[in-house]
Amino acid sequence: MEKKIILSGIQATGDLTLGNYLGSINNWVKMQEEYDCYYMIADLHTLTIRNNPEILRENTLKLIALYVAAGLDPDKNIIFIQSHVPAHTRLSWILNCYTYMGELNRMTQFKDKSLKHADNINSGLFTYPVLMAADILVYNADLVPVGDDQKQHLEITRDIAERFNSLYGETFKIPEAYIGKVGARIMGLQNPTSKMSKSAQDPMDKILLTDSEEDIRKKFKKAVTDSENSVRFDKDNKPGVSNLMSIYGILKNKNMEEIEKEFEGQGYGVFKAAVADAVVERLQPIQKKYNELLQNPEKLKAIYERGDKKANEKANLLLKEVYRKVGLIVD
Repeated sequence: MEKKIILSGIQATGDLTLGNYLGSINNWVKMQEEYDCYYMIADLHTLTIRNNPEILRENTLKLIALYVAAGLDPDKNIIFIQSHVPAHTRLSWILNCYTYMGELNRMTQFKDKSLKHADNINSGLFTYPVLMAADILVYNADLVPVGDDQKQHLEITRDIAERFNSLYGETFKIPEAYIGKVGARIMGLQNPTSKMSKSAQDPMDKILLTDSEEDIRKKFKKAVTDSENSVRFDKDNKPGVSNLMSIYGILKNKNMEEIEKEFEGQGYGVFKAAVADAVVERLQPIQKKYNELLQNPEKLKAIYERGDKKANEKANLLLKEVYRKVGLIVD
């Protein structure tokens, strides 16, 4: 039976967090046996904010290294660089012509980012969802792993695809959301009511995948909890403790009841140290492989070149069909 296609990607902006790993990459690793997976470095999306060109190139390679070090097998997944597949931007222009201004005006992420980057509210930021739609539709993806903050973008992707299909006949698959059962939303350590973000200003709020053991332990030791000193899962009243329990549960494959029983009567000091131990244990082999890959740029290049080739082959097939249907001459 033909495998379903999954498409996802992460922007090449800075180091990834534990939230990126537990919420996305850790789930991707589990998918690679069951699905045909396309994982991109979303370097074009990164351009909506101002970047240092050299740092952007470095971050792109670092992200490929982290993908592989975290368990994505280049032999089982198509790992590629978005800008190396021209069909993304070519399809994006066509889809722009089938997307309404009112739809884009409703995108809450544009409003949020406009507030954060008030000095650079560019049209790329506004049409970002259309490029994202092209990313997904150009591979006829069946499923897209999305967090809560991306659901709206998937909805507009579905609307654009359905509109095009109604005009020109069946062309695009209508993608569905794939939401992991656990780890979909890891929160900040200092602000456990907001998602852990690599753009967080407070370094103590996030665990980077490249953090040293010393830094990891320090950050968990200072993580926000509450005055109750009881390890109990209650997102509304104990968001900090509940977030730490979620992290520990994913890493140790334990449910909340098991964790509550394990740390009954032990207090937060013991619990925080155990969470830090679990994170260090998981990240150390990833960091080792990551550093080895960064020392071997030719191997990294071979990984993305192979992925670029396969992604181009798949994307160009769909793009030619779209060109033909809208009336463009196709060789």
